[in-house]
Amino acid sequence: MKTLLLAAALGTCSVLAHAKAPIGIVIHGGAGTISRDSMSAAQEQAYHAMLTHAVSQGYAVLERGGSSLDAVTAAVIVLEDSPLFNAGKGAVYTFDESHELDASIMDGRSRSAGAVAGVSNVKNPILLARAVMEKSVHVMLSGKGAEQFAKEQQLELVENSYFNTEFRYEALKRAKQAIAPQPHQAALPYDPAWKMGTVGAVAIDKKGNLAAATSTGGMTAKRYGRIGDAPIIGAGNFADNKSCAVSATGHGEFFIRYQVAADICARVKYQNKTAAVASKEVMAELKKAGGDGGVIVVDHKGQLSWTFNTEGMYRALKAEGGEVISEIFAGKP
Repeated sequence: MKTLLLAAALGTCSVLAHAKAPIGIVIHGGAGTISRDSMSAAQEQAYHAMLTHAVSQGYAVLERGGSSLDAVTAAVIVLEDSPLFNAGKGAVYTFDESHELDASIMDGRSRSAGAVAGVSNVKNPILLARAVMEKSVHVMLSGKGAEQFAKEQQLELVENSYFNTEFRYEALKRAKQAIAPQPHQAALPYDPAWKMGTVGAVAIDKKGNLAAATSTGGMTAKRYGRIGDAPIIGAGNFADNKSCAVSATGHGEFFIRYQVAADICARVKYQNKTAAVASKEVMAELKKAGGDGGVIVVDHKGQLSWTFNTEGMYRALKAEGGEVISEIFAGKP
């Protein structure tokens, strides 16, 4: 099947399109200050291997006729279980040296959604977000209440120490040194290194249904129960079969204020723009406002794309008839 690969000037914007409505999935592992100089060949290989594994797991669901919801869930679980990304096992530390995780999922067919924020003992927050969507009358649960719901749903619970990693702890110590003269990081200019590695997936299945999922450990050294964009529908996550599905990563406060995910889909729906063009426009506007990050998108026609305005974004996609494409840096793999 013929494919078309396009590149745009804003950081990186790539799109893979098919003549027919295909199955396909795109994933991300976060956008930020990702440079070749700071990454060894072994580290780069490890990231590519995990991205390839995650997107392949999600695609396998689609290939056997599974739903886009099942596909994005499968892909995100792989990323949550890896210490390489700021979600699940690899979650960053809060200022108080613990972990608070957020996640959300949305079904483009019905616009049903589920989200959780500030959970500390749920092994896979994306499963809890899905349980909120499918087994409760609510959209978002937080903290202890969300954890109680997880227990009732018999989801796997872990000690908070399960999320400990030496790499993230070293990042916390560096952040605390920078914060030391101030009450907390809100008084300092944003450092992209404090929030990197949010994960997500978007997919389209054989029935043309879209879905999006996002999961994160939040911002390094966060305090006061800070919640970013990942669990907020319309900001870090959105899906609607009439337009597109989006999962975002980056400086959450800006993604919330500019409703990035919903804005992209609105431009597709009401301005008849492609998802690639819409995401490029929105991310350019976000950059002008001071917001860094990226998005992955699939539209109702099955067009897969990503756009980011940072040095890099961990990302991969697989479309029907094509091989896995895995990239990290801007411009080139």
